[in-house]
Amino acid sequence: MNPLPILPSTRREFLERCGMGMGAVGLAGVMSNLSLADDLHPMAARKPPLPSKAKRVIHFFLNGGPSHVDTFDPKPALTKYDGKPLPMDYIRTERKTGAAFASPFKFQKYGQSGLEISEMFPQIAAHADDLAVIRSMQANVPNHEPSLMLMNCGDAVMSRPSVGSWVTYGLGTVNQNLPGFVAMCPGGYPIKEAENWQSGFLPGIYQGTFIDSQHTQLEKLIENIRNSRTPLKAQRVQLDLVHALNEQHQKKRAGDPRLEARIQSFELAYRMQMEAADAFDLSKEPAPIRERYGSGVHARQTLIARRLLERGVRFVQLWHGASQPWDHHDDITAHAKLAKEIDQPIAALMEDLKQRGMFEDTLIVFGGEFGRTPVVELTSAGKPTKGRDHNPYGFSMWMAGGGVKGGVAYGATDEFGFRAVQDVVHVHDLHATILHLLGFDHEKFTYRYAGRDFRLTDVSGNVIKGILA
Repeated sequence: MNPLPILPSTRREFLERCGMGMGAVGLAGVMSNLSLADDLHPMAARKPPLPSKAKRVIHFFLNGGPSHVDTFDPKPALTKYDGKPLPMDYIRTERKTGAAFASPFKFQKYGQSGLEISEMFPQIAAHADDLAVIRSMQANVPNHEPSLMLMNCGDAVMSRPSVGSWVTYGLGTVNQNLPGFVAMCPGGYPIKEAENWQSGFLPGIYQGTFIDSQHTQLEKLIENIRNSRTPLKAQRVQLDLVHALNEQHQKKRAGDPRLEARIQSFELAYRMQMEAADAFDLSKEPAPIRERYGSGVHARQTLIARRLLERGVRFVQLWHGASQPWDHHDDITAHAKLAKEIDQPIAALMEDLKQRGMFEDTLIVFGGEFGRTPVVELTSAGKPTKGRDHNPYGFSMWMAGGGVKGGVAYGATDEFGFRAVQDVVHVHDLHATILHLLGFDHEKFTYRYAGRDFRLTDVSGNVIKGILA
């Protein structure tokens, strides 16, 4: 049976269909330098409206809340007060907490900058002069779910587009055969599942593509990536038929972004069959490169991430701690095992990007949804553990590459590490800075929805100028 012919469209109908998938009218006002062809394709590669230092982002998300006072924010005062009550009365946590808890990990200075980093990350520490460690991060509440949403989507309560979705909405993707935004999480979904990489009110084409990176076979990494029963040529005929039917259906429902997202996803799925197989095939990497990244799932997904970035994917998020979170209430020394899993791969990535000339325009972001307390957590019976509770009032993250000043420790928590007290950086400020480095003014980069112009940073946020190169 021959496919239905694609009926000719008027210029108005063509513009309606192509434009509604990306809010083209609103975006064109921000990006006046775009060509009409780019303006009409929702995933076309686009130039940002402002000068940019970064072209792409890789976000290492340490799920569960790593302890800043054991990783990137040394606190000698905790050693002095170890086992004693702290002389402060403003510690507020989810659970009862006890006396000061000195870090079981040693810190030392690295590089020409003398940046102090925990012994847990010796290989990342070798790149200390490339890191901008923000020691004064703040979130809103000491709970995982809202803090995950705040860090990933800019709002702790309402459903909002994720950072990766905003980035692909603004920049598109260089490679039309791959998604613009990929989220790799070994072992299945983390807390809040796909909401962490949702497109929210943005068209669905900008949602992150989830990859369960525990698998090594392409067919398991990406479901239905190959059709073993129908060759590509026959699939193209089928897709043209579906496209024609969808187009006829769409004429009666102009302005429905869900239908547009479905059309785009069909096309992308067809094109990915060849390109994705190549991107995820690590056997094509030289043995010395694979050895540099190390073994294990996190080494593998980090190397895959580099291959995706160099093929034009704009935003890659690598999850760590989905099945075994950094949420160590009972024994903080368990951090060491998790740190060992990612220390070598991340250091290898930084070295690899430099050798390929990609480090200067790739923004690396590293951290979790909040930090942990400087005091020991107590059991329900009041006995001390060896763990720490959640702490959104002060924690650390670091950034590197992509226009970031290296060898910098920005901001500070108090002498015990409980609360950010100097150059406080809220999550909105972090997001504003990411967008700035990509060439966007976070106050002007908006999407109109439900009668309001929304932005990633809501009504807040300031660029962290102290970490800009």
